[in-house]
Amino acid sequence: MESFDVAVVGMGALGSAAAYHLARKGVEVVAFEQFELGHVRGASHDTSRIIRTSYGAPQYVRLAKSAYEDWADLEKVAGERFVTTTGGLVFCPVDGTVSADDFATSLTAEDVSYELLRPEDVHARWPQFRIPDNVQTVYTPDTGIVNASRSVAALQMQARAHGAVIKARTPVHRLSPGDSGVVLHTEHGDVHARKVVLATDAWTNTLLEPLGAAIPLVTMQEQVTYFKPAEVDAFDRERFPVWIWEDAECFYGFPTYGEPTIKAARDASYNLMSPDERTFVPSPELLEQLSSFVRGLIPHSGQSLRTVTCQYALTPNRRFVISPVGKHPDIIVGLGAGHAFKFTPAIGRVLAELATDGSTSEDISTFTEPAPAA
Repeated sequence: MESFDVAVVGMGALGSAAAYHLARKGVEVVAFEQFELGHVRGASHDTSRIIRTSYGAPQYVRLAKSAYEDWADLEKVAGERFVTTTGGLVFCPVDGTVSADDFATSLTAEDVSYELLRPEDVHARWPQFRIPDNVQTVYTPDTGIVNASRSVAALQMQARAHGAVIKARTPVHRLSPGDSGVVLHTEHGDVHARKVVLATDAWTNTLLEPLGAAIPLVTMQEQVTYFKPAEVDAFDRERFPVWIWEDAECFYGFPTYGEPTIKAARDASYNLMSPDERTFVPSPELLEQLSSFVRGLIPHSGQSLRTVTCQYALTPNRRFVISPVGKHPDIIVGLGAGHAFKFTPAIGRVLAELATDGSTSEDISTFTEPAPAA
């Protein structure tokens, strides 16, 4: 039986980052991906993801600040640029479910630069938006875009360059924890590791349920849509920011990025389906809902061109899980609850630290394992 210090299961963004950081630390690491690398069945494909410090909870602001440093470090190692700064707006209706004051409080506490803007301020600086009078806006200049698929591929390449063994198209069927680590039963034979990092998102409970350690997860198919504005230059990233509409129904969007389109989506649409049930077919109803909202907020957004699906696996309150499994401490879980891409290199580093050192330099006290699923 092959034996390694650490095995990583799942080579999306978080797993790829964990494998990279483990290999960089000189650890003997093997990583398994049940599909091909760069597949579209999870949530790490396509091009753009938002990077921001603008959260209404300080623990996420702190981790985001670390993530910016880790992204910069990865850019130096890889010799590529992954982060593009655009500035970002968070729109909070005053009678809505999310308060701009929460953002202001957490950003102030963590010494992050921001502005609170009135609707007329937004219109003066970004006339592309049509903002209702009852909206407060938080502007953070450090918000931007991360290239998703390219950065994941770079993490995998750097992991290999530092000695990681990556096995694509190799499902892990079950885990057998023991006194000296964990045996991973794979498509191509058993492998032993002292520690296992599970970065398996919607498939996490496939491996945890047989161990009596399932984590509450709600899985759904999400979708993003690209729109073609008539005046493309007005939506260039030098003139148009990343934006988020925070309310009971949350929406977000991007300036042009690599093509003459702008991208928008509803966040957490609760189009419920398991990975096995997933259709990959966009919902016409969700597309119409999004198109209607975008037309109201950005009148010259243009017609929709294409819609791409992805997958969310949400934990209770969408809280990250970055933690050893209580009953089986040699198994460490990383779950991002549909909003972790911006944190990718930081979470990967934390998972590597937990697997090798048993502790981390980051404060992850609120990201421990939640109560098992009933």
